[in-house]
Amino acid sequence: MSNLTGFVKRLRDIMRNDAGINGDAQRIEQIAWMLFLKVYDAKEQDWEWDDEDYTSIIPEECRWQNWAHDDKSGIAMTGDKLLDFVNNTLFPTLKNLPVDASTPIKKAIVQTTFADANNYMKDGVLLRQVINVIDELDFSDYEESHAFGEIYETILKELQSAGSAGEFYTPRAVTDFMAQVIQPQIGETMADFACGTGGFIVSWLKELKKLVNTTEDEEAYSNSIYGIEKKQFPYMLCVTNLLLHGLDVPQVYHANTLLHDVLDYTEGDKVDVILMNPPYGGSEKADVKNHFPTDLASSETADLFMSVIMYRLKKNGRAAVILPDGFLFGTDNAKVNIKKKLLREFNLHTIVRLPGSVFSPYTSITTNILFFDNTHPTEETWFYRLDMPEGYKHFSKTRPMKPEHFQPVLDWWNDRQEITEDGFDKSKTFTVQQLTEELGYNLDQCGYPHEEEEILAPMDLIQRYEEQRASLNAEIDRVLEQITNLLGGNAE
Repeated sequence: MSNLTGFVKRLRDIMRNDAGINGDAQRIEQIAWMLFLKVYDAKEQDWEWDDEDYTSIIPEECRWQNWAHDDKSGIAMTGDKLLDFVNNTLFPTLKNLPVDASTPIKKAIVQTTFADANNYMKDGVLLRQVINVIDELDFSDYEESHAFGEIYETILKELQSAGSAGEFYTPRAVTDFMAQVIQPQIGETMADFACGTGGFIVSWLKELKKLVNTTEDEEAYSNSIYGIEKKQFPYMLCVTNLLLHGLDVPQVYHANTLLHDVLDYTEGDKVDVILMNPPYGGSEKADVKNHFPTDLASSETADLFMSVIMYRLKKNGRAAVILPDGFLFGTDNAKVNIKKKLLREFNLHTIVRLPGSVFSPYTSITTNILFFDNTHPTEETWFYRLDMPEGYKHFSKTRPMKPEHFQPVLDWWNDRQEITEDGFDKSKTFTVQQLTEELGYNLDQCGYPHEEEEILAPMDLIQRYEEQRASLNAEIDRVLEQITNLLGGNAE
């Protein structure tokens, strides 16, 4: 276990001397593909043990144990020879592995993982040193591989803060809370259509694992997830994450969910549970809208995902989704139509308002968790505002949100009562009539009493203003139409 402490630091120290590595993002990407091959190698040893006819999709000379493992006999490749092998044999081979629709997922993931991967290192001796540190990890040892699963989380967090906009690492406290409240059952399938590095999937598995007793349960557990990730790099991290968590067949696909006509989804595309934090503020290509009915075609990514979720949730299925404030207060056409569909066809039973800065430092936009199920139309919706815990002004990278910060919601969850604090609603229930007729689909209720103006990052601020402007325009149109009707004219 001792070689785990400082694992990331040891790698960072070696790579710092390599001219090819430019910044944190590249460093983590470099570590990621090696880790994937190391973890995959450990898996393959298990698979060979269980099935003597197992053949690897990776040609022998490119399997980790045959080129990376150093038996200290002095014949392990290093220097220019190693660099030449990695750049001119390993990468071209793995990028072009023969994969078709019939290739089993556990083999196909190698090619998908390497499709856009890069070797940035330019010094073969340093490369050998890095490989040796990674090769010391012993994934056949349950304790060690379990401990490494935790370290992998740290790597993912580090990566995220070095990452680009739009890729938020959802804090583990949040995904765990959502998985806990959704109460997984053996035999259910759970999906995340923008799964990033797999946070929601891992939280779901952790919660479901508690119910596994028999081999049938184990089988159902292993097949209970479905993920899609558009970006290559988070996809690679997600697959490695799931292999590390004992899933031999990670059913995660490298694709863009939004490039599929929502009206084409069939019963077979539906799942029991959806847990996700859709990307927001993302700009998709204009033709993405063509995959949605005109009335639901929003230009905001989170809204589009909301439609996908509604089209892919089974009868009696459950969902918990993180959405920005803009979705709640937005009253422009597409947003209202999405909310109409949500309230008419689904039971939106609870909205938890999250404190600001939960996603700090990635975004300052305030978010909410919507809990709904596909049982009957909404009759009433409960709102609950989760306040900043005592002693915190805001969350940060060094002081993130913790599981115990959700205790107040959990206490309230099974014994719901309306709460007023300092004259402001902290928890309140609204009938569907109030939400639609009186409030015009503005779900921004039990919000935070703003004592001080929030300071948003420039792009977040622009997005917030654009959403507010669209809402105001819609509101003005609605009022003008009412006035015109009262005056007996026609608003044209």
